[in-house]
Amino acid sequence: MVAVSSSKARRTVTGGLRKARIASLALLAVALAACSSTKDDEDFATNDTPAEVLFNEGLSLRNEGRLSDARLKFQEVDKLHPYSEYSRKSLINLAYLNYSLGKFPEAITAAKRFTTLYPGSEDSAYALYIIGQSYHKQIPDVTRDQEMTQRALAAYGELLQRFPDSEYATDAAAKVRAAQDQLAGKEMEVGRYYLKRNHQIAAINRFKVVVTNYQTTRHIEEALFRLTESYYALGVVNEAQTAAAVLGHNFPDSQWYKDAFSLLKTGGYSPSEDSGSWISRAFNSVSL
Repeated sequence: MVAVSSSKARRTVTGGLRKARIASLALLAVALAACSSTKDDEDFATNDTPAEVLFNEGLSLRNEGRLSDARLKFQEVDKLHPYSEYSRKSLINLAYLNYSLGKFPEAITAAKRFTTLYPGSEDSAYALYIIGQSYHKQIPDVTRDQEMTQRALAAYGELLQRFPDSEYATDAAAKVRAAQDQLAGKEMEVGRYYLKRNHQIAAINRFKVVVTNYQTTRHIEEALFRLTESYYALGVVNEAQTAAAVLGHNFPDSQWYKDAFSLLKTGGYSPSEDSGSWISRAFNSVSL
């Protein structure tokens, strides 16, 4: 048998006690957390306040400007009285309050829940409007990714399709135009980037998106000029002439048309529309 020194034995015992103490403290913390959680759950489960009372308390808080407190009260109604009439009213209030507080993801979630649970409600138009507005508030500048712009456009588009006569339709239509202008601006920015680096094909593909999808935006005149410029640089003269001709037909007083005319003139050409060109066909399908 090997003898163990008294100092080593003390260290062993001390280390064991320290580990046991740490383990006990950890268990105590878990137990306290469990007790707290259980108590909260029990308090929540035993809250038998009528939905109407909770909802009216939420309305009072909202009217007082205590939006965060009102938000918590409506959340309580939604959790304690799901699928009730007051839960429905609370959910649309939650969407509004989250939006007002700048909690846009939460506003979108609440509004989407509302449109899913109550698609036939008269408040569905407002819920869709909140979704669109929440995305709209998150639209970045044109140099960045435009996912939020696309989502705002989709929400406003659904609102206009489902509720064309709603009180939110006019503003939604204006926001649609703004979103389309933003997306067209993004395409133009990338197209100009490629054009400066003599990547004409890549540039044309970007300007083509504007001409095809965003003809009513403020970028359309420049897009047609850039197509004239790009095709001319590639030696595809008939398409350059068509782009210039369409530009001149729709915007005869535009400086972009004057620039396109001057560019073609340097090679002895003039604007001339080819009816078989994709540019001509694109404009024949849309009335500016």
